[in-house]
Amino acid sequence: MVNDPIADFLTRIRNAIARKQKTLNVPSTKMLEAIAAILKEEGYILDYKVEEPKEKEVQKQLNLKLKYINGESAIKELIRISKPGVRIYSGYRDIGRIKYGLGISILTTPKGLLTGKKAKEEQVGGELLCKIW
Repeated sequence: MVNDPIADFLTRIRNAIARKQKTLNVPSTKMLEAIAAILKEEGYILDYKVEEPKEKEVQKQLNLKLKYINGESAIKELIRISKPGVRIYSGYRDIGRIKYGLGISILTTPKGLLTGKKAKEEQVGGELLCKIW
């Protein structure tokens, strides 16, 4: 049992990128599906799909197709900010740019999962989950 599925998800992506894998399977949750949708929308991964559980499996699987440009991953770094032991919240005025606007931050807000830029536009704050560039 994983205590922090988001940190596990980010670590699996980091490990897959280090091994230059093109695809990655992780146990699926609604939160991870929403994060994968943001990664696809922002151009960090090529695609994702949810696969129904097979015979012996209990949980759905999230299949990610990682994106590489000239042999280099589109994702340079993933950092988990808010953790189960220490939650980090940010108002919309306090959401900063990541790597001079080249990266994104992902927040949980009352309007669902949003990037930092969209959260600022909609003027909602929330829990700062991770930063990606």
